[in-house]
Order: sequence, then structure tokens, then C-alpha cells
Amino acid sequence: MNATSITVATGRLEWNPPDRGRIAMFGLIAAEAAIFTIFIVAYLFYVGKSLTGPLPKDVLSAPIVYTICLLSSSITIHFAAKSLRRGDVLRFGVLCLATITLGAAFLYGTGTEWYRLIYKEGFTISTNLFGTTYYSLVGLHGFHVFVGLVVLSIVMALTLLGSVRSEHAERIDVLSLYWHFVDVVWIVVFTVVYVIGR
Repeated sequence: MNATSITVATGRLEWNPPDRGRIAMFGLIAAEAAIFTIFIVAYLFYVGKSLTGPLPKDVLSAPIVYTICLLSSSITIHFAAKSLRRGDVLRFGVLCLATITLGAAFLYGTGTEWYRLIYKEGFTISTNLFGTTYYSLVGLHGFHVFVGLVVLSIVMALTLLGSVRSEHAERIDVLSLYWHFVDVVWIVVFTVVYVIGR
């Protein structure tokens, strides 16, 4: 019987509530989605309203390769969770490491882009309204990727120590929900910043 099914047995109504961790993660995702919505609306409202340059088209270049890395990490964590559910801890560990590597590559890409913008273009958070909203939005997303990588690294360390087993699959599924959320948010941020906002 799954978490949402209701069964009538011997004249009594029985209900298994959904997993608390999953409910908590959905609550967190809803709250974080509201925060990202505010930042995205602010970015769209202020883009093009700066009194001084540069404008997005002057300094931004789309991070296609690093975007592919981040979106690919959703695939690896999905199959990592499936592997653990089947009891294949070794495959889970390999796919978890792949997820961490792809996420770290994305953060590296964000870091190199910011280095170029700050030190080569002279474009900082205080340059103009575009700078303020750009660094706030992309930085907020980068922070969420960083938090996800810290948690995944802890899971990887526990896997190497032999503490992760198939009975922990539900927890990994909950963690993967967060990681998928971060990836979906990046699709929206990428579209707003590098497609619509330019």
C-alpha cells in the first residue's frame, strides 16, 4: 500500500500518511520557489532601467556548457536514487560522485563568469540596477547549488564509510527532489537572464 492509499479493513478506515521528509522538502521547495519568484520578478522589472551601462548584452555570454553540466546532474542523481533503491550501493556511489562533479563544474563556471565580469569588465553588484539584480539572482541560485553539493558530499562520505544502504533510499529520493528543484530553477534563471533579459 503506498503512502496515499486508503484501505478499509475489518470495518475500520486505515490511512498511511505521506513520508514526513518528503512533505518537509515540498514545503521547503514551495518557500524557496516564492523567494526565487521575487528575485526573478525584480530582475525582469529592473532590466533595461539602469541609467548607466553596461547592459546585459554588453557583458553577458550564455554559459551553455555549464548549464548542460547542471542539467545532466539531475539525470545522474535520478539514477543514483534508483540504484540505491535496488540495493546497488556501488553504482549509487559512482552516480552520486558524478552528480557532485557536474554540480561543482557548474559552480566553477559561475565563478569564472563572475571573475571575468568583475576583474575584466569592471561589472560589480554596485555598478547599476542590472548588476544588483543579476548578482543577487544568480548568486542566490549558486548558493543553493553549493548547499546541495555540501549535502551530497556528506552523503558521499557516508557511502565511502559504508553507512549508506538501500533502506536509506527514501532519504536520497527526498534529497534528489531538492537537486531537481535547483535544476528547474536554473532553467528559469537562464531563460530570464540570458535569453529574455538580453
